[in-house]
Amino acid sequence: MRMLNKDEIKTLKEIESKYYMQPMIVKINVDISTKTLSLQEIFNHLYGYLVDCKDEVGNLIQKRIQKGEIKDASQARKSIAGSAFSNLIVWVFLKNKEQGSIKQNIFITSKISSIPQWQDLFYIKVGEETQKPDVDLVIYSLDSNAKLHKSLILSLKTSLRERAGQTYKWKLLMEIANTESSIKEKYDISYNPPISPLVCFATVNFYNEINNPQHRGMFKFFDCAFIGKNIQTGDFIKPLSYLIDYIGENLQ
Repeated sequence: MRMLNKDEIKTLKEIESKYYMQPMIVKINVDISTKTLSLQEIFNHLYGYLVDCKDEVGNLIQKRIQKGEIKDASQARKSIAGSAFSNLIVWVFLKNKEQGSIKQNIFITSKISSIPQWQDLFYIKVGEETQKPDVDLVIYSLDSNAKLHKSLILSLKTSLRERAGQTYKWKLLMEIANTESSIKEKYDISYNPPISPLVCFATVNFYNEINNPQHRGMFKFFDCAFIGKNIQTGDFIKPLSYLIDYIGENLQ
């Protein structure tokens, strides 16, 4: 078992301290301790943890409303859904890294400003304006000199009804910016990243939308797409547990 660094340990503790994360983490730890699921397999069951803990989280919200800590239960639930998905991925990622399944020079963050050369990496100039990706998490690796080696942008959506199209549109813009074309010249597009990031997408597919032809077509634009739900998937979307193998193959 490998040691996490101070920032990673701090991140784990911050996630575990969030009231709405505690019921889910308890259930995950039970599944791990009883060997019902491996740490890597946990990724494929994030949908289940989110749904199974809905009532417990709802009760915690009501208690906070009674204490005056929360005003709007509906708004709190909506905010928690996306935050919980992101926090679950980070928590399970770090637990896998702690176990040794992820190499120590590979990191995950929701704070893009903490990444070396982050502005050059994420900002595309269109004339005098700047376009940046719809990014929720970044997974990146450092070389032996602690310099940015490779990176992966991960956009997360609990539902494809949300702004799922934003990320692949930025991916298309990145492709245009990296290609000599009349479109690039027409719109004065410039992009000079230190490396070309992979652009990926992850969902829990709350509303069973992934088989919608328009949504299936959207996945074609990503370098890879993942689902945190225990279902059979086709080639167009991979189980979220594959993320560990994918970063091992592409970020080293």
